[in-house]
Amino acid sequence: MPIIHFIQNFFNNPFFSIVGGLTTLLAVVCLLYKITCSVLGISPLVFRMGKALWRRKIAIIGNEQAYSSLKECISDSRIFHDKNIIHILLDNLDKVKEQSLLLVDWESSGDQVDQIFQNRKSHKTAVIIFAKAGSIPPEKMSEVANKTNTVVVNAKGRLLNDILTSLITTSFEN
Repeated sequence: MPIIHFIQNFFNNPFFSIVGGLTTLLAVVCLLYKITCSVLGISPLVFRMGKALWRRKIAIIGNEQAYSSLKECISDSRIFHDKNIIHILLDNLDKVKEQSLLLVDWESSGDQVDQIFQNRKSHKTAVIIFAKAGSIPPEKMSEVANKTNTVVVNAKGRLLNDILTSLITTSFEN
C-alpha cells in the first residue's frame, strides 16, 4: 500500500492539477472549434441542397417517350417531387429561358442543342445532356464540352448524381 500512497501523493502535486486543468480546457476549446467549423462548413451545403430540391424545377427537353423514361428514372429515386419535373416540347423551346436546369435527351433533340444553348437564361443555367455512349459526334462533343455548367451523361444511374451536383452548384443564381 505504501506505493499506492506515494503515487497518489505524487499526482496530487499542484503542478499536475494545473496541467490537467489546462489540458481539459484546451480539449474543450478544440472540440468547440471543430463543431463550429463543421456547422459553418456543412450548413451552407445542406441549405443549398434543400433549396434546390424544394424549389427548383427540372425541365426535360425531348419527345414524349424520352420525357416519360427520364421522368420515371428521376421520380423513382424519390428525391425529387413530380411537380418539379416538367416537359418542354421541341416546338416550344422558348420556355427554356424560364428554367434553371435543363435535361436534354440527345436522341430526340440533339439536332436542336445549339438552339437550346442560345435560349437558356444565362451561362449559369445547368444543361445535362443524356446521350448513349458514342452517339454525340466528336466535333459537337468538343463544342458542348466548352460550354459552362454542361454535363454529358450516358447512364441513368449517373444521371441522378449529375442532377444533384448541378442543382447544388447553380443554386446561387436564384
